[in-house]
Amino acid sequence: MTVSLPRTAALGVVAALALSACGAAPDDSTTADGKNAATATSAADFGGLDALVKAAKKEGTLNAIALPRDWANYGALIDGFQKKYGIKIEVENPDGSSQDEINAVTTRKGQDRAPDVLDLGSSFALSAAEQGLLAPYKVAAFDDIPEGQKDAQGRWYNDYGGYISIGCDAKRVSSCPTTFADLLKPRYKGQVALNGNPTKSGAAFGGVYAAALASGGSFDDIQPGLDFFAKLKKNGNYTPVESTPATVEKGETPISIDWDYLNAGYADEFRTKGVDWKVAVPSDGQFAQFYSQAINKDAPHPAAARLWQEYLYSAEGQNLWLAGYARPVLMNALDQAGTLDKAAAAKLPQVSGTPAFPSEEQQSKAKTVLAQGWAKAVSG
Repeated sequence: MTVSLPRTAALGVVAALALSACGAAPDDSTTADGKNAATATSAADFGGLDALVKAAKKEGTLNAIALPRDWANYGALIDGFQKKYGIKIEVENPDGSSQDEINAVTTRKGQDRAPDVLDLGSSFALSAAEQGLLAPYKVAAFDDIPEGQKDAQGRWYNDYGGYISIGCDAKRVSSCPTTFADLLKPRYKGQVALNGNPTKSGAAFGGVYAAALASGGSFDDIQPGLDFFAKLKKNGNYTPVESTPATVEKGETPISIDWDYLNAGYADEFRTKGVDWKVAVPSDGQFAQFYSQAINKDAPHPAAARLWQEYLYSAEGQNLWLAGYARPVLMNALDQAGTLDKAAAAKLPQVSGTPAFPSEEQQSKAKTVLAQGWAKAVSG
């Protein structure tokens, strides 16, 4: 597995893409007895999985956005779905952010180029649901998704996740940091980067939350995280360059705060390129989070959108995420059912303790604080 540009492209990317190909997609998603995929809240509601597969194949296409092939093994997931069902997946703006995805939904309503499905940082999934952008749909495995990791109406549900970690090029950094406290040391001047802007990117949002937990904050108080990065900026350690594999290779971001599954992927990718990439989950700021799946309420290919969700939450789909170092939301259920890829599970970065997750209210509050204070914290 490799890891490429994270989903943190500027908001302007969506606006720059032409609003062409207007008009609704052909109605290929209604069964002979009048059942419509666009309103189906489960496969059973549409007449069963076979009926959903038939309708999705008739549509023939799935519009996705912001899915890099080498983010959490999405390349294998995309290829697996296309091979299994013969449905072409069109991925636009693969390096876009969660906010880019929401923007694409709102600006392309009614167009056949609108995204069918969304992969969002959890706080952005909550925002999209609040805006009424998401279709309620419960996959067959919905009941196995832990409480607190899904919307009761099925408008979004967590899919894969991990812990915020610190990645480090051990050949460029004499002593790699393993905690947030370490990052403040003078030896790391100009070397510490985030994967994106926390007001747009779920990975960077998690990085600030983890810094808050390491600095006396809590899920209710992300301000210490802002203060941490303000201090990191003031002492010259923080660099505003958004970390990507390319910036790591060039030596521009030798220390990257990012999800552990991405940093672990870096280690695989760079091993053959002479980069000794070390990964540590900081003990003073353990923050775990999942990304969430959702369906655009106005998806131009509603049957394919729903079939994609069924595939992602099948044992095959969940284990493909696991092969990309991401922890699938159904990991415990797969383990109990005897369908977990245990070899892949054994390769995950080791973390002690049970992860806790911020509530919807806490995440919404944190986003507001970041929106108001991030630019000031890292300016100058």
